[in-house]
Order: sequence, then C-alpha cells, then structure tokens
Amino acid sequence: MKVSTRFSDSIHILAFICIYQGKITLSSSNIASSLETSPVVVRRLMTSLKEAGFIKTKHGTPDPELLVDPQKITLLDVYLATEGQTPLFTIDHNTNPQCIVGGNIQSTLEDYYHHAETAAKAKLQQITLQDVIDTILVKQAEKEKQS
Repeated sequence: MKVSTRFSDSIHILAFICIYQGKITLSSSNIASSLETSPVVVRRLMTSLKEAGFIKTKHGTPDPELLVDPQKITLLDVYLATEGQTPLFTIDHNTNPQCIVGGNIQSTLEDYYHHAETAAKAKLQQITLQDVIDTILVKQAEKEKQS
C-alpha cells in the first residue's frame, strides 16, 4: 500500500510560494521541479489549496498568490484541505475472525489509533506554515555557512 504524500507536498507548495514569491516565476513546472513530480500533480494540489482559500490562482498564468498569512495557516488546516477526513491510520478488516488475534485486532487497534490520531492532530494544530518556512530558511542558512 502506497502512503499518500498529498499533505507534505501541499505544505511544500505553500512554503515554495512564500519563499520564492517575487523571486522566480511560480509556474507549476517550477514548483514541480522542487517536488520532483509532474506539473499536473502540482496543479491538482493547488486546486485543493485554492478551494480551501489558502491561495489564489488564475488559469493559464503562473504566480499563485498566498491569501492567508502563513502564521494563520496550521498544518492541521493543510491536512484537512488535502486529506479531508482520511484517517491517519487504517486497520485491515480482512482478518480471520476465528483466530484470537484476527478476531480482536480491529477493535483493539481502533482505540489506540483514535488516541494517536487525536494527539497528532492536536500537534499539527500548533504548527503554522510560518514555523515551517522559518525552519527551512534556518536550515538553508546553516547549509550555506558550512559551504
């Protein structure tokens, strides 16, 4: 099973827009090169970000624009915009109900997974896009200093 990267890719796109706004053309091709994906994937993700009210885009033109202050966009906001109500953890429901483990694993894990998901979402609510951008810029400055 492949794990979705829509969430992290959407954070990447928002950070890219903030950091490179006014410095380079923010075409889906340029953003895609940073993500090492196709411009089509970028445009799909940007549609979700636009529908969530985070960015403004104009069909046929580059340079999307951030509409919300990065300090006001939490990672939970981005998660909900890109993943919706998709659970963080999934349980395999195709197990043998006659087996002690197979017959009890789902109900056992549901409670644990619920607590872990609640804690993860609470943490994501505390981290803003600005926090991510600031960390990226600090890490880049450290890399440049070492060069």
